[in-house]
Amino acid sequence: MTHTAKFSISAGAILFAFQAHALAQNLDVGKAEYLSGCGACHGVDAKGKGPLADQLKVAPADLTQLAKKNGGVFPTNSVYEKIDGRQEIKAHGPREMPVWGYQYMPLPIAPNQPFGPKALSQNREIAIRGRILSLIDYLYGLQEK
Repeated sequence: MTHTAKFSISAGAILFAFQAHALAQNLDVGKAEYLSGCGACHGVDAKGKGPLADQLKVAPADLTQLAKKNGGVFPTNSVYEKIDGRQEIKAHGPREMPVWGYQYMPLPIAPNQPFGPKALSQNREIAIRGRILSLIDYLYGLQEK
């Protein structure tokens, strides 16, 4: 078995475990988003020491220090743009294929389509924004003074 295959299987198992853990809690949507999309690399405590951190070329950031590194102000817009892919982070992968795939990307709206696909895309975008904002709120609550 190749190193890449082993890494993929390990990553999948870890992500599954994080998702199961998140669902067992009192369903904090932001925490569930964090554990399923970020925790494997950034760690359950968001300090950058997740179970996959030592397998990465670039060490994951300590997400509890975002406000401290920004003069005491949580950088909401910057964090949003990193999550949705507008600010590229090399460790997360290119915009077309961030580490979490298309999890936070709206569906494309096909031109000249009936009401259905456009409404579906708009509803998905609203849901995605809600998930991103829940994740940002969760990260905001983890900030160290």
